[in-house]
Amino acid sequence: MGVIAKDDRKITIYYHSGTSIGEQTHAYVNASEKKLLAVDISQTNVTGTQWAELAEGLNKNISDLINQDHPDFEKIFGDDTVKMEEHDWLKILEKEPQLLEFPIVIDGNDYLQLISASEFKKYIEPDSAGIKKPYNKN
Repeated sequence: MGVIAKDDRKITIYYHSGTSIGEQTHAYVNASEKKLLAVDISQTNVTGTQWAELAEGLNKNISDLINQDHPDFEKIFGDDTVKMEEHDWLKILEKEPQLLEFPIVIDGNDYLQLISASEFKKYIEPDSAGIKKPYNKN
């Protein structure tokens, strides 16, 4: 059992309000009919355990959550490939939350990392039978 509460009637979004994709995704998610728990990582500290759970839910490594092409990342680490242990990547997210590459949404037990705000709209649109389409992660 993880530390992040999941509920079929609630959507949780982890986003950075200082990014355009974060703000746009937050607006799309906020427009859904479900209750919303918005975690603005620029204002709220996310623990290493929570980051690890988010990465696991997405079937990704912690390093995959970080935008290594972000100017702040390159300023600190240069533009060479960086190799670190998982706990080091966690420290980066804890200290530099603006480096989160894309917002993360939890809808029930589904974990989604959205590369654009409109992806969420596709996720919640019903098909012709009125059934919510499953999220296509590809």
